[in-house]
Amino acid sequence: MLEPLNEGFLSRISDLLLCRWTCRHCCQKCYESSCCQSSEDEVEILGPFPAQTPPWLMASRGSDKDGDSVHTVSDVPLTPRTNSPDRRCSSSDTSKSTYSLTRRISSLETRRPSSPLIDIKPIEFGVLGAKKEPIQPSVLRRTYTPDDYFRKFEPRLYSLDGGSDDVDFLTDEEISSKYQLGMLHFSTQYDLLHNHLTVRVIEARDLPPPIAQDGARQDLAHSNPYVKVCLLPDQKNSKQTAVKRKTQRPVFEERYTFEIPFLEAQRRTLLLTVLDFDKFSRHCVIGKVAVPLCEVDLVKGGHWWKALIPSSQNEVELGELLLSLNYLPSAGRLNVDVIRAKQLLQTDVSQGSDPFVKIQLVHGLKLVKTKKTSFLRGTIDPFYNESFSFKVPQEELENASLVFTVFGHNMKSSNDFIGRIVIGQYSSGPSEANHWRRMLNAHRTAVGQWHSLRSRAECDRVSPASLEVT
Repeated sequence: MLEPLNEGFLSRISDLLLCRWTCRHCCQKCYESSCCQSSEDEVEILGPFPAQTPPWLMASRGSDKDGDSVHTVSDVPLTPRTNSPDRRCSSSDTSKSTYSLTRRISSLETRRPSSPLIDIKPIEFGVLGAKKEPIQPSVLRRTYTPDDYFRKFEPRLYSLDGGSDDVDFLTDEEISSKYQLGMLHFSTQYDLLHNHLTVRVIEARDLPPPIAQDGARQDLAHSNPYVKVCLLPDQKNSKQTAVKRKTQRPVFEERYTFEIPFLEAQRRTLLLTVLDFDKFSRHCVIGKVAVPLCEVDLVKGGHWWKALIPSSQNEVELGELLLSLNYLPSAGRLNVDVIRAKQLLQTDVSQGSDPFVKIQLVHGLKLVKTKKTSFLRGTIDPFYNESFSFKVPQEELENASLVFTVFGHNMKSSNDFIGRIVIGQYSSGPSEANHWRRMLNAHRTAVGQWHSLRSRAECDRVSPASLEVT
């Protein structure tokens, strides 16, 4: 603990700290100084002194035997509030009052040696003057005009006659009268015991007459319709009905089963696409029906007549082909496995297709070798599992290309073209180029991949090797 100082030294130190005016002679004895005179430019004490009266000081007031008057902190007017004449007192009276308070504190400290020391905060000085009003930063506000308000609206979002296919707010009768693409009758039923969904394509009516794409269509009065069924977003595992010849009111009566869990079926969308078969040109999409399965009671089942709407898919998919490639550097052999194909374009209106695959090796821009698989009758999902081997030296491998063409076998005339892809130096697309690159890095390991068939014109446009084959 700090020992209490003598009364004279403490009083002189407090005189220096509590003095309201700064003067050279005030440092000697402020309470006896007569040089400090009141003036117009007075200085105000802004800091508190002290913050609050100590509890031990309040308790000692009642037991004090000394007759001197005790001045508390609240009795000492630190900040003048008015400009009255009493406010301008002499410096001698003020100094004596301050000295009396200091002596009283010093005598109490002498009585209580173990009392805590008083922490006097630094005193801040400021010149009295006109009170300044606080200035708040102004907030920039943007004024909106009617043009700015209505500019946020997009009228196309509120129009039913726009170019979009949004027909959620139209009834089937309104859709049928607007697009005039006909109606489709179908049903759905989910079997909880066997965990599969059954889709029944029943019939269609009022289909529009065919449109000749290239003038080669012989019969422009009747269509050859068929229906493709799939569960979106999976369009690869689709089903296809038989083609009904020369009718605008086809009756299909075909059932298709999809092995799918019930909860997954509720997240799918049933898509039924009606197409027009044309042997001499591309198959034409007549219209489609999309039904979210979460909106129907799959267990109870039901059947519906739905109006066909236009499809954004103008070109019909030609099918897919599964291939496996393997190169043996030591033997200089390029091995090709034609495994299977699925959802091939139908080329025969009566019995589907009789598809086969032709494989042709092209070195640079020269046709070297041609081989082909056997044809399978009456199917659009053939299984081949046939292997072929081509002799290709390692130094010539980088200039080699393989052309795969799927045809429909025809006994009476030339074979019907279905689709084509090119793998190798002149690949017909990114998927084919990736398969060739993976085979080169596999080192004697077979690499398999599915490929989507392309049209002859598309392959001829991007691959010079396609132009060298028939």
